[in-house]
Amino acid sequence: MQSRRKLRFRLVVSFALFGFGLSALFAVAALNIRSRVEDQLVNASLLDDAKYANHFAQEHPDAAGPGSQLITGMTKSDRTLYKAPLAWQNLANANGVHDIIEQDEEGNRRHYKLAVYRENHIISFVRYDVTREELGKQQLLISVIGAVFLFGLLSLVLGMWLSRKVLKPVSELAHRLRDFRKAGKAEPLAPHFADDEVGELAHALDEYSERLTAMVERDREFNSDVSHELRTPLAVIASTTELLQGSPDLTDKLSERLKRIERASRQATELIEALLLLSRAERRGPTRGETTDVGKVAADVIESQRPQVRGKPLTIELATVEPVNVNAPASVLSVALTNLIGNAIKYTLEGSVQVVVANGRIEVIDTGPGIKAEDAERLFQRGVRGEGAGGSGAGLGLAIVRRLCELYAWDVSMRPRSDTNGAIASIKFS
Repeated sequence: MQSRRKLRFRLVVSFALFGFGLSALFAVAALNIRSRVEDQLVNASLLDDAKYANHFAQEHPDAAGPGSQLITGMTKSDRTLYKAPLAWQNLANANGVHDIIEQDEEGNRRHYKLAVYRENHIISFVRYDVTREELGKQQLLISVIGAVFLFGLLSLVLGMWLSRKVLKPVSELAHRLRDFRKAGKAEPLAPHFADDEVGELAHALDEYSERLTAMVERDREFNSDVSHELRTPLAVIASTTELLQGSPDLTDKLSERLKRIERASRQATELIEALLLLSRAERRGPTRGETTDVGKVAADVIESQRPQVRGKPLTIELATVEPVNVNAPASVLSVALTNLIGNAIKYTLEGSVQVVVANGRIEVIDTGPGIKAEDAERLFQRGVRGEGAGGSGAGLGLAIVRRLCELYAWDVSMRPRSDTNGAIASIKFS
């Protein structure tokens, strides 16, 4: 995962690096230009002095050459060249300016520039001591480095001030958005900002908020209308079924069918209520502050799912090792368990389906074809179907279970059995 930095931090760092880099580049360029220009001027001046000394020696053979603490002059003829230092003798035929290292009278190594000019068998040497100049260059380099760091620090301070100034409208925009979230309603943002880029962003957010609010309102009205319109015929079916079950001439076969209709009507009502809670992201507890008995709801779900057995050699068992109660409507828990238990019965061709209630959880253990460990999490995604009996699965059922469990902070999971074929679906209640 890439590291995320705040925009203000990135602006400050970019501004500081730019100021530091620009100052360093300017310092390097200035030092380089100064060194080149100084070398050219010194070399040209020394060579001119060597030419002058040569011509002066030709016109005044007995006169002494120029000299000082920094500049030493010497003129020799071809016959007296041996009296010059050995290093100078090697440069006698190379007109120009040369860099040499020699020891002074105190034995210290010093850097000199030696200008050599030869004309009419007269050789002129002009030596210039540049050691002090190099010391000046070092002092200048230290001063420039200090200036670079100073300008870098100033760039950092200026970057911090500018970032705060530039990002202040953005921070204010984010602050107002957080206030709207706390208040639960959105108000226009654009009137609070200038007609600039942030103002355009605020205007775009206002338009998006209007469209989103309208869409949510339409979705809420649709869910309410659908819930109301479906509950009415389901209530009619439930009441009619109850009346028919009270008929004295009712046969056992017809009574069983009426019970199936009654269970299907109750399941549809519970599913509508659960889906309505999901659409509103509303977490609702049982009426009168009571808790829901997980074992009792599981028993009702098992009875409603027994018709799915259809003659298969399959046993369904409920084991309530320890009572578990949850602060949630029985309809929500029923929808979740109906999907888990119904899937186990559907996929298990023979063997058993065990429902165990204990330790703050409920587990549905079957002997079906099982699942792959890497596919366990995918089965809770919307539209993903399991592989098994009949080649079909709950493409939406397990996704609804996951959303209901997230709404009530329950932990739902599925894993393969390690002892035999089959799968274990569990809900751990918070």
